[in-house]
Amino acid sequence: MHFFQTPLVFEMKPVRVQLIGNAAEEFENLNKIVGQEQANDIQNSEHQQLLKSIKQKIELIKANPQYGAPVPKTLVKKSGYLVDNLWVADLVGYWRMLYTLKGDQVEILCFVLEIIDHKRYDKIFGYRKK
Repeated sequence: MHFFQTPLVFEMKPVRVQLIGNAAEEFENLNKIVGQEQANDIQNSEHQQLLKSIKQKIELIKANPQYGAPVPKTLVKKSGYLVDNLWVADLVGYWRMLYTLKGDQVEILCFVLEIIDHKRYDKIFGYRKK
């Protein structure tokens, strides 16, 4: 008796990434700072590295919405975010990007909620230094 396995085919839905709230403000401020630095001929700063890292992660999320690490449901509740799912993508310099996914038959929406440093990330999820 032979079993033939049909390969699973996943239809790729388009992924739209949208920065909202604090993430949008942080991204806009970072863009301004980087623009000023480049106008002053500063070619490689922490701000520029962070902006580049954010843009890279957004492209990775567009290619694979589940790119980041899922945050456990218990920590999502503890965080205060009113979302069903929460993902975290590591950025350069111990920064983090928190996002949630919403989907329907047509597309997947990724809402970037926060772009935060490690200290704030630890505070949101109740992590403490030992």
